[in-house]
Formats: sequence, structure tokens, C-alpha cells
Amino acid sequence: MGLLKCKSVFYTPAKDVDLSPYSSESYLQANVKAPRMTGVLVKIVTHLLECPILGTLLLYILKGGNLIHQLISNAELAEPPLFVPLHHFEDIKEKEVKRLDPSSSPPEKVQFALDCLPLSPAETPNGTDPLFRRWTIMDYSNAYRSGEITPSLVAERFVAAVDESRKPPLQMGFFIHYTVEDILKQATESTLRYQQGEPISVLDGVPVAIKDEIDCLPYPTTGGTKWLDKERPCKGDACCVKRLRSCGAILVGKTNMHELGSGTSGINPHYGPSRNPYDSHMIAGGSSSGSAAVVCAGLCPVTLGVDGGGSVRMPASLCGVIGLKPTFARIPHDGVLPLNWTVGMVGILAGTVEDAMIIYAAISGEIPSDQPSGKLTKINLPLLSMTKSLSQITLAKYGKWFDDCSDDVRICCSQALHKLQDRYSWKIIDVTIPEIEAMRLAHYITIGSECSTALDSYKKKNFAELGWDVRVAQCIYGAFSGMEYLKAQKMRNRQLQIHMKIFAYADVIVSPTTGVTAYPIQDDALETGELDYVNGAALVRYSIAGNFLGLPAVTIPVGYDKLGLPIGLQFIGRPWSEATLIHLAYAMQAICMPEYRRPEIYYDLLRK
Repeated sequence: MGLLKCKSVFYTPAKDVDLSPYSSESYLQANVKAPRMTGVLVKIVTHLLECPILGTLLLYILKGGNLIHQLISNAELAEPPLFVPLHHFEDIKEKEVKRLDPSSSPPEKVQFALDCLPLSPAETPNGTDPLFRRWTIMDYSNAYRSGEITPSLVAERFVAAVDESRKPPLQMGFFIHYTVEDILKQATESTLRYQQGEPISVLDGVPVAIKDEIDCLPYPTTGGTKWLDKERPCKGDACCVKRLRSCGAILVGKTNMHELGSGTSGINPHYGPSRNPYDSHMIAGGSSSGSAAVVCAGLCPVTLGVDGGGSVRMPASLCGVIGLKPTFARIPHDGVLPLNWTVGMVGILAGTVEDAMIIYAAISGEIPSDQPSGKLTKINLPLLSMTKSLSQITLAKYGKWFDDCSDDVRICCSQALHKLQDRYSWKIIDVTIPEIEAMRLAHYITIGSECSTALDSYKKKNFAELGWDVRVAQCIYGAFSGMEYLKAQKMRNRQLQIHMKIFAYADVIVSPTTGVTAYPIQDDALETGELDYVNGAALVRYSIAGNFLGLPAVTIPVGYDKLGLPIGLQFIGRPWSEATLIHLAYAMQAICMPEYRRPEIYYDLLRK
């Protein structure tokens, strides 16, 4: 592609786009032109990109080769830019739900969530017992109340397990920071409350870990770096952390992450890679890698992550756990590193859908002081015992996009979807979602520009301390122009209109969560990190709409590939439809649970 002349695309106005399965729209696969690079090669590329003149030329060629010029930079779009996907609250008519009082305290919200759970564990087809079942929040609470075990003993087992996991041969890389004294202190206080018969909520004494992108005292917030906490000291808990602490949860530390959220593998050259508990030689996914791996390995039933480009759902899928990303602004973002403020959202990783819903209830809702008019968005929770009564659910599927994945992922997700349809008679309709690759590139420009801008005042001083892969990413992020950012926001507006047209006649959009399963951690990536944009594009292929358009989404484990690595199925919903997504995820979980498998690395904190 020439430097002075480049093809451009003229996009038909969104209102005129044909979304039927008979649309003439041709599906464009991700056109990623970049070799995998690590070690000396990534260092050479970094130095070349950082050269003022040569670096500018290389970045221009790189953007052109990956169709950014054609699909975004020189594109003609009729829509005005949409800079923040902050949706006007719509009180949609969801089925089989209860309305949560947004002014309730977090412990009251947790109790309300419990009232929406079935009295007995999820029913599985034909009454089949699961091969493997993770301990839930209720399992911890019931064990504490019965006196079978105490939070203090669980905390001691947790500390011993983490200590073991850090040493050879495992070196799992779960945590960046955890403090034994603080964990045991919280556990002692919780144990006393149970002894006095006064636990705060069912979360009292339950271990919960926090991604190192979210403020949580007494820990620094590093964002996976070696220096960011010195420039931005942690002065208090993030709002979501305060709400969990007020419920009595034991906050056990800060989980490992891909540095600055700038990658999809979870390989951090400063703190080691987060390894996948199903196979410790495989990646856990990024950037909330440690949070997913900790739940998978049984160390916590729930954790918090941050999802800016699939960073909760992607590792959740690769590690075989639940990943829930709510509607943009559903959960307060204060106390979270401002790395990508219009696409990033606090999300939840959990072993079960029920636990994800409990945490969602505890931390969702605006901060009242942010609503001077006193108006708070309404929050629905699904009545999970009423799944069988859900009828006339419509799922939209874009076949060409759905099938753009590995054979194992495609077959597994297709089979799961057919099982869901057979059991509940829900309708699947074929649709076309145009310009998915253009949306991915527009999201990449957006998240990259925002991350580069957020770090602008720190980078010159600390740039050399970044991992080599992140230095390359920052060079690319800083190369996007204001015009390209504006065009990306026009694409955001356009894609939101397109998606809302689909939601006019479908409850959710269904897809695989990732295009591939976890791939190997190679030794040459441990020191420098790795640049693997081909695998990266496959991992984020289905995640973008949730972040770029501010839509809620959830991933559920539905099976395994030929190597026994987990596969996830994703539901994407219209704004404010978390209750519907949780309900559908619960239905899918009930079908797949009998086949769930125990990870290779797993710690049982309730039984010995």
C-alpha cells in the first residue's frame, strides 16, 4: 500500500445497512500482518520504532498493512462521533426478575441476591452429578456457620497454597502482592463475628482477590509495572472494593496481570507469567490473567478484574470460569487505574454464575453522590429458580463470524448452543453484523490512544522500565492521530446503531468467547514478553462490542478442546440487561456442569 495513495471505504449510513442473513456484506477476517516476536528481535524492533524518523515510517507502514488506513483513517462515515458509550437508562422489560433497591447497603444487596437463588443447587439434565464442582460462596458461608471450619483456617490454607504455587516447579504467578499478616488479621476478625453469631453477610470470611489495576489497601496499585505505584500512590479502596469489604469479604491480595493491560497472554516479564491451572505450560490469557487463574485453581470463589478489550471474559474463557462484564458505568470506576476510560469496566470472575450474581449485586449501582437529582439506574436480578419458565428467548447468531475460530471452539460452541435450544426451545435467528474487523481496529485505536494519553506524563521518566512488548505497544498507541481517533468514534456510533437494530428483535447476540484456546508459554517470552498479534486478534475477536459499545456480556465454560483446555460461549446483551444475561448463562451452566473437569492445579480450601 503506497504512502501517498490509499484505498478508502465509503460506509453506507447505519440506518440503511442490511442486517439480514441475505445481506451482501462480505465477512472480512482479521488481517493481522505481524510475526511473533520475542527476545532479541523484539528489542531490535523496539529501538527501531523509537527512532524519530524511521519509527514514524515503520508505524505508518504497519498501520497500512493491517488495513487501519483503508478501514478507518481514510474512511468516509456519515455518523457523528460518539466519545463515551454512556447509555441513557432504559427500564427494559426483562422476564422473571426482581427489582433491587439501588439505595440498599452492599450486605442488603447480597441478601437480596440470595433470595433470587434456587433453594437447591442448579438442576442438571437427568439429575446427573457433576464430575467436578467448585466451592461456592454459599459453601464457605455454610461451613463457617456450622463450625465445620473457620475463616482463620481457610486463610491459613490459602497462604500455604499461594506459597506453594510460587515455588518451582509450579511458579503459577497468581499474585503480584499479598500480605500474610493482613490476610490473617481479616480472617481473625471474621472468625470472631461467626463465633458471636453476627456475620455481616454470606461473603463474610470468603477470600476475594483484586486485579492489580484496582485500588485495594494496604497494597500498591502497579498495573503490572515496577513503577506506576510510585507515580500514583494508592490512597484508599476503590468503590467496588469498599463494597466487598463492607460485606466482610477477606481481600487476599492483588492478582497478576499483563503489564498495563497491553496484551492478551498474561505473560508479565516483571512478575512472571500467570499460568493456566488446566495446564501450567499454557497462558491464562490477559489482561486479568491472575484473577482468572486464581478462581480456576480454587484459591478464591470470586475475583475482580477490569475488562477493556475482553480482559475479563478472555482469561475467564481460557481458564474455564465465569466472566461477567456489566454495562458501561453500571459499576463505579473510581479507584481504578484510568488507562482506558471509555472502554474499561470492572468485571467479575467466578466459579459459578450464582457467585458472579452475588458479587454483581454487591458492587453494582452508582455512588449516590454522583446523582445529585437522586435518580439511580434500576437494577434487576434474575429469579434463577424460574429458568424453565423463560420462554420466547431469541438469540442472534452471525454464522460467518461465529465460525471464524478453531475447529475445536466452533464444534464445541455449536453443540452447546444446540443443547440450549433443544432444552428450552429458544429461537436462534441468523443475522449479519457488518464491519466487525473495522470495529476491532476502531477499538484498538481508541484503547491505544487512551492508554498512551493516560501515561503521557509518566512515560518519558519511566519508559525504560516498561517490558519490551509494552514499549512496542506504546509506540503504536502513540502513533494514532486525532483524526484517526475521531474516525474511530464515528465507527463507535455507527456500530452501536447497528447493534441496537439487532436488539430490536433479539434478546442477545451469541458467539464463542475466544477464537482459540490457551496456547503455550514459550521460554523466549519470559524476559521480554511477546508480540503475538495473530493469536491476540483471535483471542479478542468476539470481545470488542462489549467494550467499544459499552454493552454487557458474559462468558460460560461449555467444554474443552482436544488437549483438555477450556472453551467458553459468550452472550452479549443490550444496555442494562445483565439480569437476562445471568439467567441465560445459568441455563447454559446447568447443561454443561456435568462435564466440568478438575484443573491440573487445584487447591481445596474447605476439605483436606
